Amino acid sequence: MRLIYLDYNATTPVAPEVQEAMLPFLERHYGNPSSNHTLGRAAREAIEDARSRVAQLLGAERAEIVFTGGGTESNNLALKGVCLRGAAPSGRHLVISALEHPAVVEPARWLERLGVSVTVVPASRDGVISPEGVERALRPETVLVSVMHANNEIGTVQPIRALAERCRQRGVLVHTDAAQSVGKLAVRVEELGVDLLTVAGHKFYGPKGVGALYVRRGVELEPLLHGAGHEFGLRAGTENTAAIVGLGQAAALAMVHGEEQAKRIEPLRERLALQLREGTGGAIVVHGEATERLPNTLSVRFPYVSGATLLARANELCASTTAACHGQQSMSPTLAAIGLKPGEAQGTLRLSLGWSTTSDEVERAASLLLEAWEASR
Repeated sequence: MRLIYLDYNATTPVAPEVQEAMLPFLERHYGNPSSNHTLGRAAREAIEDARSRVAQLLGAERAEIVFTGGGTESNNLALKGVCLRGAAPSGRHLVISALEHPAVVEPARWLERLGVSVTVVPASRDGVISPEGVERALRPETVLVSVMHANNEIGTVQPIRALAERCRQRGVLVHTDAAQSVGKLAVRVEELGVDLLTVAGHKFYGPKGVGALYVRRGVELEPLLHGAGHEFGLRAGTENTAAIVGLGQAAALAMVHGEEQAKRIEPLRERLALQLREGTGGAIVVHGEATERLPNTLSVRFPYVSGATLLARANELCASTTAACHGQQSMSPTLAAIGLKPGEAQGTLRLSLGWSTTSDEVERAASLLLEAWEASR
């Protein structure tokens, strides 16, 4: 049985070019990047080259890129770093959206226990956070707004630039979790107008366990880890050179292939949606269809069945009923945020395509799901 992988929003395979770039730093160039000898300097130069590549991908300065252990750490550093900087956090105000990943929601809740006030801005039925809603949530004591760039489940792209302009007028910093959009969309920090932006390597063909946080020049953060002055004093600990090199190579690949792959993948996603719609007699619902979405993401609701049942029957297909971070819980916060009832959410699947997805795989996936739907309903 040949598996069909349509779960690229959960994680991507490590690209062969990324593996090749990493290997020397696992085999030969094993020096500590802080060591002032040949092996140490080789590691340091590789890290700085990777920093330049990530900066180029984002349209940032090299010194604005801080390497982390992944998207979750980057989000934690952004939220906690702003809210804990300087004075005691009590009395400060943080704004997040109802669509956020747990890597934003849970740090926000932790900060709330320290006295930070948290406001959650609701989403529309289409899965969009309105700039007006964000602006209404701002207070004199607001220090940060965090709204994801693109949702990991339904793929809706948020109007980050418009809401960032409103926040800037009030002197409020803006963070966006771009883990799902980097490598799929053109993500440029100046165009978005953000102060902080999260990158996760394994979402765009890099290794797991490495990420980055863009920190606009002049923005000061309280570090999460205290120790030696690695990563501009914001992330103490000896750098994971091989993983950072892999992230840099993934960034280079995204610059070369990201746009062309997006143009190739989006029609495949639309073909998949059309086949499912025709095969069910128009009974499916595509979430976020009326707004801009990630080119690879299809969140589709089947009537009369559960998504888990469909995937159990279509066992050649690797897909998900919700984001991987939510595990087996019955209903994701994202689907609740767009107004779905538990019974509606139960029939939802997330199908996310990638650089290796073929038209034959799309045809086969549609057939498997339609057969499973007919057998289950």
